[in-house]
Amino acid sequence: MSNKLGVLTLGFIFCLCTGCAVNPVTGEERLMLISEQQDIEIGQRYAPEVEKQMGGGIANENLQNYVDGVGQRIARVSHKPDLEYHFSAVEDKSINAMALPGGYVFITRGMLEKLTTEAQLAAILAHEITHVVARHISANMSREIGISILLSAVTSDKTPSGVLTAADLTHQILGLQYSRKDEQEADLGGLDYMVWAGYNPYGMIETMRMLEQEDAVRPIEFLSTHPAPQNRVAYLTQKIQTNYYNLAELKIGKEDYRRAVLEQLNN
Repeated sequence: MSNKLGVLTLGFIFCLCTGCAVNPVTGEERLMLISEQQDIEIGQRYAPEVEKQMGGGIANENLQNYVDGVGQRIARVSHKPDLEYHFSAVEDKSINAMALPGGYVFITRGMLEKLTTEAQLAAILAHEITHVVARHISANMSREIGISILLSAVTSDKTPSGVLTAADLTHQILGLQYSRKDEQEADLGGLDYMVWAGYNPYGMIETMRMLEQEDAVRPIEFLSTHPAPQNRVAYLTQKIQTNYYNLAELKIGKEDYRRAVLEQLNN
């Protein structure tokens, strides 16, 4: 190897190393070219536009506080408890939930109307929190939208020449699809977060089965960006039966959910 080639090779390795980050959910090291501070900046920049495109926040303070309380309870036991998380219930009638980098999580009216227990709500929020913690969203956005376009739009008050508008970028963000590996990490990591927060993990199984039944009637928004639930129930059930005990002591919260969410949505 020539000296010049050796220097170039070492330089390339150095660049890779400085762009590496550990996924706290799995402990695996992977290439990540967006910093955690940039995660927060991206979330701050696009959260208002995402909320707008999802119909705006539901105008019920008690319901919002309840959803936020469940989310914060789970976030506190995650691998990134010090991140400032934001949970918002939005008016969109599709059955959906999504997250932005930096701790911004949205759940739709359509999803809330289909859930029946606090444990099921915890399952959805824990799944999305895991995407945030594992930084799946940042990796996905940088791959599909492009790091330079994304960061240019975040760091500039004006839309750079030739770059999509914030509304256009938000539309792309809403349509991002996760890999099956990312989804399995979010499912299994979310189960841990649920249990650590005191929720019965079968809430996630019930949610998956509900999504499967709904999708059989008509395609639902959540499964357009998340793989179908059929094969996920098996590995979720296996983990529950292998790893968790004393499930009767963990919260289901059917009556709490009815009062705090279902009755509020019908008012």
